[in-house]
Amino acid sequence: MISFLDKAVLQFDRALQTLVPHAANANRSSPADKLQEAELDQAERKHSSGLMRINHTGEVCAQALYAGQATTAKLSTVRQEMEKAAYEEIDHLVWCEQRLYDLGSRPSILNPLFYGASFMIGAGAGLISDKLSLGFVAATEDQVCVHLEKHLAAMPAQDEKSKAVLNQMHIDEAKHKAMALEAGGYEFPQPIMAIMTQVSKVMTSTTYRI
Repeated sequence: MISFLDKAVLQFDRALQTLVPHAANANRSSPADKLQEAELDQAERKHSSGLMRINHTGEVCAQALYAGQATTAKLSTVRQEMEKAAYEEIDHLVWCEQRLYDLGSRPSILNPLFYGASFMIGAGAGLISDKLSLGFVAATEDQVCVHLEKHLAAMPAQDEKSKAVLNQMHIDEAKHKAMALEAGGYEFPQPIMAIMTQVSKVMTSTTYRI
């Protein structure tokens, strides 16, 4: 049985891999690797970078959310599902980070703050119930899918590399949402979803620039 200290060490290692540039390794090749870099002017490059920075921060939050939920999940099956989802999300984290550097940009300096807040939210949801925890995953992934669709539409048309990354992320996030609901996740009512949307807007407007 894993002790509290063992869990703490594992979570600290995960945090480092998430927050330290180039520390994490993807399990799948980036969808952008097979495509040629497009010619982007300064404004287009800045816009692509801003959108990819938002998505990278979203993946930082996802790692923290899943880590917190896995730490406090009551059922081993739920814990395993959280760990599996987090494992798959590492690919997204690495792909977004790689794309940011390819565009001559960098991740948000606010990521440590977002990681800490997301971990606490995930752990808190897990402490209340696995049903709520899984419901929060489903609601979060729903929000992510909406953002990805908007970013795909807003991305410079010729930036096929960034769009390839976002397209695969959308496929994976939709799968994670379905997994959470099938596992018994609570479906949040519309007023709660609306609040989550407003909180997300504040985060995205901040990380686009910083």
